[in-house]
Amino acid sequence: MADSSRRARLDTPREVRRQLVRRPAADSDRFGRFAEQFARFMGTATFLIYMTLFVLLWTAWNSLAPDRLAFDEFPFIFLTLMLSLQASYAAPLILLAQNRQEARDRVIAEQDRQADARAHADMEFLAREVASLRMAVGEVATRDFLRSELRSLLSDLDERADRSDQADRSEEVTGATPTTPGAQGGTN
Repeated sequence: MADSSRRARLDTPREVRRQLVRRPAADSDRFGRFAEQFARFMGTATFLIYMTLFVLLWTAWNSLAPDRLAFDEFPFIFLTLMLSLQASYAAPLILLAQNRQEARDRVIAEQDRQADARAHADMEFLAREVASLRMAVGEVATRDFLRSELRSLLSDLDERADRSDQADRSEEVTGATPTTPGAQGGTN
């Protein structure tokens, strides 16, 4: 029974627990866009030129300036610290930009895969349609087939006409007149 009283009931609102220390709210998308722009800038020749100029000015100032104006002695430890600090911030920002790009690439690859699957299905459908058309055309009489059949029918008609002409001539010679066609018992 004690366990059932601890469970939340549907007819009572849930208690909202407030945190003593609020987490800072950061827009991850905005920060991600900043990281991508930063990584894009670091990959340009402009950044390399600026960085080279910065290091040259730093070393020239600390080497050529009077001792009271130089703020970093010969081993340039402060310069090394500054470059390490810049690298320690640049590496995670570059990784974040790469992760965002990887996520975009994954989505694009999935869309490409789906488009390829649809195209493959369409090609299979069209291949089946072409095959069925070929089978249907195979059953349809072609122009050459019709011409050969008409020629054979024409030759049959010519033979019958020749036979009937010969029969008419032989009847004229004998003097008999046929009363009806086919009455002589011959084949047509």
